[in-house]
Amino acid sequence: MQNIQVTEEEIRQALVSRHTEGIQARISAARVAVAGLGGLGSNIAVSLARLGVGHLHLIDFDRVDVTNLNRQQYFADQVGMPKTEALRENLLRINPWLDLRTDCLRVTEENAAGLLRDDTYICEAFDVAEQKAMFVRTVLEQLPEKYLVAASGMAGYGDGNEIHTRRVVSRFYLCGDEKTEAAAGRGLMAPRVALCAAHQANMVIRLILGES
Repeated sequence: MQNIQVTEEEIRQALVSRHTEGIQARISAARVAVAGLGGLGSNIAVSLARLGVGHLHLIDFDRVDVTNLNRQQYFADQVGMPKTEALRENLLRINPWLDLRTDCLRVTEENAAGLLRDDTYICEAFDVAEQKAMFVRTVLEQLPEKYLVAASGMAGYGDGNEIHTRRVVSRFYLCGDEKTEAAAGRGLMAPRVALCAAHQANMVIRLILGES
């Protein structure tokens, strides 16, 4: 561990001073999975880590690429690293006492239920539409007791106020503008992707604290 200038208790007390003891206790006890660690997932994980979520499960099969640096929470010297390893490194710089589980693999219909069985709140943060659809369908069918927060539509530089959060069905929430896909001249840009990720992280916190 690097030369840390603060203690675990100092970090806890700083969070309590912002959130109050009771709220922080619920956040610290929560178990959240982030499936996909790109522009959405890496930003979600950073927000949840800064909020003091006690148990984070990071899932991705990919490695950091130079094309990721425009919107994802990685650094140039991490290019080539597995995203799970790189993000773990970055989150532990925020809070060295986080409980982090990492799985460097591709989520499938066959392994999803076992992979996510210990997580209460699940964030879908994939890039590919087919993978998103498979993941949402699999979680809703195989893990109906979990809370799922997914995303659709955050490309380009359009109106940020169109990004919203919507309850689809019980325990399933969708964030984004639900229409803007990446295209030539309208790629995935940091501000709008981060807005959507913030909606997802905020919805997770609302669910942890009993709002729906």
